[in-house]
Amino acid sequence: MGPSTRIGKVGGWNANGFTLIELMIVVSIVGILATIAVPSYQSSLIKSRETVLRQDLFTLRELLDHHRADKGKYPPSLDGLVSAGYLRALPKDPFTNSPSSWQQIIEPTEGGIFDVYSGSDLVGTNGTPYNQW
Repeated sequence: MGPSTRIGKVGGWNANGFTLIELMIVVSIVGILATIAVPSYQSSLIKSRETVLRQDLFTLRELLDHHRADKGKYPPSLDGLVSAGYLRALPKDPFTNSPSSWQQIIEPTEGGIFDVYSGSDLVGTNGTPYNQW
């Protein structure tokens, strides 16, 4: 007989398994652990999306500068980075989950896209809206 098997006479039959109190204790412990783990998990998801956003913005801005250095002007759109071979595909904004939601800032004198921001209206963990990063 295993350690979780109980043998005894309860009402004339052998009782196997856990008691109700044991099950309630286990369920309570699992509930407490879930209460602690879920907010931590959600926070780590947001922080990982913020890291992806930072990296994507850095890459896009760097490639815009490379395009200007190579061709003497900024691309007419972010898709111009793809057609010129600087990117294979435009990355998705991690908060809008769309590659077309990037806010593109046009250079006033030369024209062309010289800066880019997230299209999300959400606020980051540092208190700054993502569309101002």
